Amino acid sequence: MNARERYLETLLFGRPDRVPLAPGGPRESTLAAWHTQGLPADVHWLDALTEAVGVPRAAFDATHGLPEAFRMIPTFEEKVLEHRDGHYIVIDWMGAVTEISDVYDYTYIRNAKDFVTRKWHRWPVENRADWEEKIRWRYDPADPARLSPEFWERAAAAEASGKAVTVSVNGPFWQMREWVGMEGLCALMIDDPQFVADMAEFWRTYVLAVLEQILRRVRLDVLYVSEDMAYKAHSMISPAMTRRFLQPAYVSWIDLLKSYGDGFLDMDSDGYIAHLIPIWIESGIKACNPIEVAAGNDLNEFRRQFGHRMAYHGGIDKRCIAAGGDVMREEVMRLVPVLRDGGFIPSCDHGVPPDISWPTFIEYTRLLAELQGWVD
Repeated sequence: MNARERYLETLLFGRPDRVPLAPGGPRESTLAAWHTQGLPADVHWLDALTEAVGVPRAAFDATHGLPEAFRMIPTFEEKVLEHRDGHYIVIDWMGAVTEISDVYDYTYIRNAKDFVTRKWHRWPVENRADWEEKIRWRYDPADPARLSPEFWERAAAAEASGKAVTVSVNGPFWQMREWVGMEGLCALMIDDPQFVADMAEFWRTYVLAVLEQILRRVRLDVLYVSEDMAYKAHSMISPAMTRRFLQPAYVSWIDLLKSYGDGFLDMDSDGYIAHLIPIWIESGIKACNPIEVAAGNDLNEFRRQFGHRMAYHGGIDKRCIAAGGDVMREEVMRLVPVLRDGGFIPSCDHGVPPDISWPTFIEYTRLLAELQGWVD
């Protein structure tokens, strides 16, 4: 099997020859720690990991992502408004006024380069007038800068790579939150639900228009949807709100994927997602991640509840990986029944933090490689 076939067979409950290796990826602070623990500074961590574990690089390289296609054009001009008391206060590229420690430069505000705490002071949309004047016009699906000649060149390379071709988009909850803020969005769902419905409908149709342009020319395998909408123990909005405001987008995007082939939607949400999975299943979503254990998610229980109607990647408790030794091994072995049942790519249940040492990460990846058929 090539990488594409292996990835799709795994997540669609087929018969892969081996399950792709996806132990998780480090952030900047993790790499800094690893460089003091044996990772050579001049070697990419994945190349070093491949050599240390004794597997081919192809074991890890299962997908090829397309360039960003859905971002606003033009973005807002980023500028530092204040620098005081060890913090920057910035207008970021999405129009929000945001605060961040000056330990980092302000580009970290919208870039997941590390584990960084930020504070939002003001969002670009406070009312319908803001939405029309500041935001809506920036999302023109026909803007020639959106799908440039370079985009199509890179798309052709993705198709020729032998890997599963993917593209990422914000879900309606995530995107509306970027416009009005988390608290603002939740309040609007009660105080002005029609405004929320209008923004959600705009995002649904905008994504459809861009996505269809891609599908006319590219064989797309997976639409990754970023939709963080849960925290520990609960989802952020009710099932009824999820069905009303978000589900229409999921259903229509999936219908479009199906009309062009066999592509499927893969949902990314942090937090406790047990109340959301049934809605995702009825919407036609086939897979989700990262299944954070600290939030209360249990993949063995999810498999008992939902069977083969949902596939997963993630699910390994980062705290147990950090502990190493028997604790790490017991955590990985806990999920072997799900691995053997199919529809599961084991991985760290979020970005790999710096308390997971480089030697422990090698040991953990080697165990996954043994269980997934890459080494004897």
